[in-house]
Formats: sequence, C-alpha cells, structure tokens
Amino acid sequence: MMGKNNQACHVTPAGSRPFSPLRPLGFLVLFALVACQSLPRFTIETLPHYEALFQPPSGWVGGDGAYSANLGTDRFLWLFGDTFVGEVQGGRRVNARLVNNSIGIQTGREPQTASVAFFYHTLPDGLPAPFVQPEDGLGWIWPFHAVRTPEGLYLFLVQLERAGHPPSFDFRLVSNWLAHVSNPDEPPGRWVISQRKIPWGNEGRHFGSSVLMEGGYCYIYGTVNESVRGLPAKHMILARAPAERIGDFNAWRFFSNGEWMAEVDRASPICENVANEFSVSFQSALNRYVLVHSEDDLSPNILTRLSPTPYGPWSRPTRVYQCPEARRDPRVFCYAAKGHPEISLIPEELIITYVTNSLDIELIRSDASLYRPRFLRIRFTGAGQD
Repeated sequence: MMGKNNQACHVTPAGSRPFSPLRPLGFLVLFALVACQSLPRFTIETLPHYEALFQPPSGWVGGDGAYSANLGTDRFLWLFGDTFVGEVQGGRRVNARLVNNSIGIQTGREPQTASVAFFYHTLPDGLPAPFVQPEDGLGWIWPFHAVRTPEGLYLFLVQLERAGHPPSFDFRLVSNWLAHVSNPDEPPGRWVISQRKIPWGNEGRHFGSSVLMEGGYCYIYGTVNESVRGLPAKHMILARAPAERIGDFNAWRFFSNGEWMAEVDRASPICENVANEFSVSFQSALNRYVLVHSEDDLSPNILTRLSPTPYGPWSRPTRVYQCPEARRDPRVFCYAAKGHPEISLIPEELIITYVTNSLDIELIRSDASLYRPRFLRIRFTGAGQD
C-alpha cells in the first residue's frame, strides 16, 4: 500500500485430484455439510529466522503485499507492492525512497540457510524505479499472485491511479493485467516480460488475489465489490482456465452456482467478506483447502476458512491470530495476511505472512521493523468438527 519494485516466482500443482462441476443441488448439500465444520486444532508461532531474511541493511528495506510462488529448483519468487529502497541505520530508514513494486528471489527453503536477493530497476541518475511499469504508461502497478507453468511465469497485476483521497489511501484500481515472463529461469534483470489487459478487471472487480494449480486447471481467484445494506462488502469470485491456456482469455470460465460459465457477469460469490489479498492452498494433512485472509482488509485479526473443493463451500471464519503490533501502538495497522504453501516444510504446517503499516509516514521511517512481512507458522494437529 505504499510504493513498489521488481522480481519473480512459481506455484506447483497441489496434486491430481480431479473435480467435476457441481450441480446446484449437490453444491447445496455439500454446503450443509461444510457449514458445521470448524478449523482443526492448531498451534501457531512466530518465525524470527524467516523475518531476518527480509531485514537487509541497504537496498530493499521494506515492502508490503508479499505474495510468493514456486519457481522450481529450490527457487521462490516474492512479489511486493510499495517498496522502500535506502538504508537502515540505528533501526531507522534513511535516504529511503518509495517505488511502486519490487520482487525477491529466495534460494533455499530452510530459513537458517536460505537467502533472498531483491530486484528493482535503477534509473540513469541512480534513483530506484519499479520492477514492473504499466505497459500503457498510466498510473502504477501493484503485483498480486503469480504462477509458473510449462509456458512460463504468469504475474497477475492491478493498475492504479490517484483518486483524490487522503495521502495514504489516494488510489483506486482501474484495471487488471496479466504479465507473462517467457524465461523465468534467467536472472530477473534479463526477463522478457509482456503484458495483456485482463478484459474483466475494473474498479469493482479484479482477478489474481490468489492462484491455484489443480488437476490440469489454473484456478484464478478474485473479488467483486458489492453494497450490502448501504455498506461496502467484498466477496470472492473464481475463474479457471486449462493450465496450458492461462493467457487465452477465451478459455477462461467463471464459477456460477455450481457450474462453469463463459460470461463473467454470471460469476457468483463463493465466499463473502474477504480481503483484497488472500491465499487458497490445499493442505494434504487436512484433505481440505485453506483460505487465509485479514479480516476486513485492515485488521489485526487473521482468519482461516476450510473447503473440500477449490470453489467452496467455505466454512465459517476462524480467527487464528491477532497481530500484537496494532495493540501496542494505535498508529499501527495490519493487513495482507496470506499463506505460503510452497515454502512450508511439512504437510501439517502452513507459513503465513502479514504486514504492519501506519498512516504516520515518519513512524514508518523511524521504525524499520514496520512495513516488512511478519512470519507465522500454523501447525494443524487434528481435524475437529463442531
């Protein structure tokens, strides 16, 4: 939510569990079964070793978003929104500038031995610039999720412009882009990137909040804004395309009340009251899909929900963590919670990140512990039912 830089990543298939579209009656029966399901027993802990990977003393010194994807051969892509580039001295950011996006390449899965290299462009005058710029030259880009396929790496992007709001929230989403990297095994500085506008993305609807490879399909999650009793609400919607045809928008289909339809306007919400950023992953230890998101976008509460299929029905939300930073300082808020199954080490765990931020830009500059991904490990220990 502040500035940005550049780099890449890949997601591996969760397995070959074939799914056929559910007819509405079957979907309602399944909903009745899932509605009574609660989150299994779990433990949760902080991961300071992982956080240390994202605390370099110079160059990249903070960013939000923090999506990840598997690039293969023990390489992982991290995608960041607004990014600070500068130095950290005495716990403060100094000579730090904001760019609209950046990326990181993690090598190794064990945090004690892994490393992360950060990437953004540098202008001829030495100033930092975003890793990805809008192809049409308008506004700026924030990256969402990414997925690697045999055809290359796909990055889901949102394009924003100024909206005349207070400075920290002076933006509005105007369109949705799909970028393709044809050579993701090369260093990011050599990537060949092309961009195509996703036809259905607009201020009230976007795709790419989470991406899941499953049974030969790429499931592409997004959100749609609605008004409920005069109040804004954000609901999850879902598209899918054959894994080898993600870039062919004619191959996309949209989930609508148990069926896959060609018309995006018929897409029905599959989960209510989600955030802009979230994750959906299959947890083999549970034999369930797990949705992770912050409550109401900006909230210290991290929620999870379960589903037997990629398209729901989703259980009631369970709060698994309350971020302590917001309780310690009323100027701080938390957001962007999501899971990272590609870096988890065992089937029973899911690594989660969230971001701390503040409307007080001087606080962010003076406290370099803010505006970086915070890491948690949730370990599932049982499969409870209500």
